[in-house]
Parts: sequence; structure tokens; C-alpha cells
Amino acid sequence: MDTPRVLDLLAAGDWKAAHEIVQKESSTLAAWLHGIVHLLEGDLDNARGWYTKAKREFPGPDAVKQEIAAARKSAAADGGGPARRPKA
Repeated sequence: MDTPRVLDLLAAGDWKAAHEIVQKESSTLAAWLHGIVHLLEGDLDNARGWYTKAKREFPGPDAVKQEIAAARKSAAADGGGPARRPKA
């Protein structure tokens, strides 16, 4: 999975493109990112389910930016790509 790309898409609000990538993956990180996708979409019940699969506490709909930043930091720490910021 191209984790930095997914994170850039999420940061840009393009949850549909991010969803196309994460829905094909089965890792815990992918489940977390899938949860963030559904937070952005506004499908909170679905987001809760993905957060459960990711073994993460559901943060609520107002935490999207913080969740993207935390996922970016976690992915960089795990070698899943650099902790880059999206292009302006």
C-alpha cells in the first residue's frame, strides 16, 4: 500500500480515492486509514467498525486532522514512508 499517497489524499479530503486504495488492504494500518476515510465521508457507524478492526479508540468526527497527523507519524515510525506533508 502506498501509505504516504493515502495520507496525502486524506489530508486533501479526497476520501474516495483513498478508499480505493485502503479497501484492498488488510493490515491494521489499513483498517485505521479506512476508519479515517469513513470519518471524512461522514459514515460514523462504518468508521467505528474500522477503528475496532484497527484496535484503536474511536476519536469522533472532529478528530480527522489529528488522526491523519497521528497516522502519518505512526507510518513514518514504522518505516511506512516519510512523514511528508502534502504539496501546497
